[in-house]
Amino acid sequence: MAEPESTVLNTDVKQKDPSEALVIAVTTRAIFDLEEEHALFLAKGKDEYVRHQQANQNKPLPPGTAFAFIQAVQYVNEQLLASDPAERDLFDVIVLSNNSPESGTRIINSAKHYGLDISKFCFVSDEDSTQYLKSHQVKLFLSADRTDVCNALRRGVSAALVFQQEVQTPSTQLRVVFDGDAVLFSDETDQVFREKGLEGAVRYERAMEAVPMGEGPLKAFAMHLGKMRKKFSQEKSPIRTYLVTARSGRDMGIRAIKTLREWGLAIDEAFFMDGAPKGPILTQIQPHIFFDDGLHNIQGAQEVGVPSAWVPSQC
Repeated sequence: MAEPESTVLNTDVKQKDPSEALVIAVTTRAIFDLEEEHALFLAKGKDEYVRHQQANQNKPLPPGTAFAFIQAVQYVNEQLLASDPAERDLFDVIVLSNNSPESGTRIINSAKHYGLDISKFCFVSDEDSTQYLKSHQVKLFLSADRTDVCNALRRGVSAALVFQQEVQTPSTQLRVVFDGDAVLFSDETDQVFREKGLEGAVRYERAMEAVPMGEGPLKAFAMHLGKMRKKFSQEKSPIRTYLVTARSGRDMGIRAIKTLREWGLAIDEAFFMDGAPKGPILTQIQPHIFFDDGLHNIQGAQEVGVPSAWVPSQC
């Protein structure tokens, strides 16, 4: 297997033990707004793109969709270390980029400009950079490229597709919203719904009420996040998690709650929307990131300025 072309350690940031940390890998287009540069790359090719990045290496890139999420993760680390300076169960953020090291200087300079605690910058020349996720023990991968996300999901890594959008600046407290089916949970009930309609799905849920649902693509990330969350009291926690699902609480909520209890995953707030639009409740929550498998829900979140990440159920 080919090695990454270059891995740059950020000596300004304390390196974490990936076997204990919650490692998040983000691509450059997820954390920074590189839409103009990406359009230049597509129109004029790699050489022109590299020249542009080198000429602008001291000009910070504007924040992208995942930027505020990474800042909030950094705040959680600060609170964890304030409680226990020897804490090792921390977030560890790495950047995974298809840039060459020559054009990557602007990425590093931008991260330093904003004071982002990014421990490593991995500049990968291979077409499929996701092959390095497992070696870095990545628990969550955020990318603006659908192929990358699908490759990561196939490798068993929690992953989601980030769309470039205008976002509101949320609070300091890290707020993460998960959809239920096909995100936290498996898509078994979604499949029944597609085949037998709502009444069939409700009958299935009632029959399976005592049986926990299978795990979805973001369960592993949510479980590690929940473990961190338990280190704080509810009132003083720098982490707050939410379940916002299209399920109805009356007919299909019991199994979801029982599954979370069986997993030992504490969610701060759960909203059973019964098919209603999610945008209004997301406006109230103001999360740093919202994970959903429905593009219509992602679009609704984007319309109210909520940073959104799509978890494709079909790759």
